[in-house]
Amino acid sequence: MARRILRYIVRFLFHLLCRLNVEDIECANVEGGAILVANHLSRLDAPLVFAIAPRADITGLVADKYLKSFWIRPLVEAVRGIWINREQADFQALRAALQYLRSGGMLGIAPEGTRSRSGGLQPAKTGAAFLAQKAGVPIIPVAIWGTESAIAKLLRLQRPHIYIRFGPPFYLSASNRGDRSRALQRDTDEIMCRIAALLPAEYRGVYAHHPRLLELLNEQNPHRQQPVYT
Repeated sequence: MARRILRYIVRFLFHLLCRLNVEDIECANVEGGAILVANHLSRLDAPLVFAIAPRADITGLVADKYLKSFWIRPLVEAVRGIWINREQADFQALRAALQYLRSGGMLGIAPEGTRSRSGGLQPAKTGAAFLAQKAGVPIIPVAIWGTESAIAKLLRLQRPHIYIRFGPPFYLSASNRGDRSRALQRDTDEIMCRIAALLPAEYRGVYAHHPRLLELLNEQNPHRQQPVYT
């Protein structure tokens, strides 16, 4: 009940205070365990995905530095967020995330691990690829932009434009047991290129010229519908 009320309040606030454009949200209508991966520009990204995603069971990996926050901690615990130490390989958090996925839950992850200060994608960590391979679940890429300047605009009593675009779910190919580290990096690049393909060019960062991204862009429908503000 608390989760449902919290989702409603956060969603209402985003629609009230922002010009929110949501595209292809039906891509997230999958059943069973699934990983939702998104780029990370602002502290608004996690609550935005939590409120907008069509599944009420969505939770996420959250940096344990927020355990000291008197207002963020109870919110994370209310949605059964999984605390993770991003400074090291946190196997306890990974086991908890894997258990949640295998129980049929949806897990949100920012593969970059931290907010991008430049606005462009940063090199990602391999945790999302590891979990997807271990759990055998689909991955749903999500692109977010506009949040990086939203708080500053709200403080100036402006209504910021925020965009969130969902991509089609996909599975990673079978891993090569002979070279696990290379396979994890290949899968991580696949995840990030899928996110990059959904973003405007100026947000693609270190993946802007990745060969896999160029392949994905060539496959995209050139007649994408233009955003509609709400």
